[in-house]
Amino acid sequence: MPELPEVETTRRGIAPHISGHVVSQVIVYDRRLRWPVPDDLERKMRGATIVSVERRSKYLLLHTGAAALLVHLGMTGSLRIWRDAPPRGRHDHVDIRFDDGTVLRYRDPRRFGAMLWAPMPVLRHPLLAALGPEPFDAAFDAGYLWRATRTRRAAIKLMLMDNAVVTGVGNIYANEALFRAGIRPATPAGRVSRVRLARLVASVRDVLSEAIAKGGTTLRDYVGSDGREGYFRLDHYAYGRGGLPCRVCGEPIRVVRIGQRSSFYCPRCQAC
Repeated sequence: MPELPEVETTRRGIAPHISGHVVSQVIVYDRRLRWPVPDDLERKMRGATIVSVERRSKYLLLHTGAAALLVHLGMTGSLRIWRDAPPRGRHDHVDIRFDDGTVLRYRDPRRFGAMLWAPMPVLRHPLLAALGPEPFDAAFDAGYLWRATRTRRAAIKLMLMDNAVVTGVGNIYANEALFRAGIRPATPAGRVSRVRLARLVASVRDVLSEAIAKGGTTLRDYVGSDGREGYFRLDHYAYGRGGLPCRVCGEPIRVVRIGQRSSFYCPRCQAC
């Protein structure tokens, strides 16, 4: 599933091509996404100017002033910019055409993504209203995380992936941040000291920043707006490396199931 770095990479890729441009046509080939594409989306978007492109957690917001197109990439979705768009492929579901001929195309083989129309104030939309702070926000610090975890017995990794606590830290990057912070993913959140939480906050930001700089992580379907795969996977220290030697100490990386998700850690580097 595209996580925060992949969504941010997509935002940075499409924003320069569509910001300030007028939507000339919306073509919906298949409305059967996670939630059906609204029947009146074509009418509402036609003639609208894209004022800005924002990311909130794993959602993209294409602002038009009075409302915004809310986009989620689901598990296999991607947005591509085309100057000379090829014929529609089997998994291409929506084309947004602009006044200069640019086409923004939404592709989603499994159709778990979403394209919804969100009136102002957009951040009150039910999908956005309950989200916690962004990982790069000043509000997300050791003190905040300390208060959020004191009475929690859940694994620290689950807390890190809870969008009500902090948004956008998915499975891949939670594994990598915990490795860098030296914390085992199954450690009860309430037992992690404030000093270690401060290290974890810094690790989350470092991992996400590096992943964004490298276009995110491509495991199967994800590509950026230019069709290129993300290559942060080449720098993984934990995720997907079960049984392989740790790149720091040589100890085999272990795999456990936490919350129905595979969790990877080094028993030596992540000692507690």
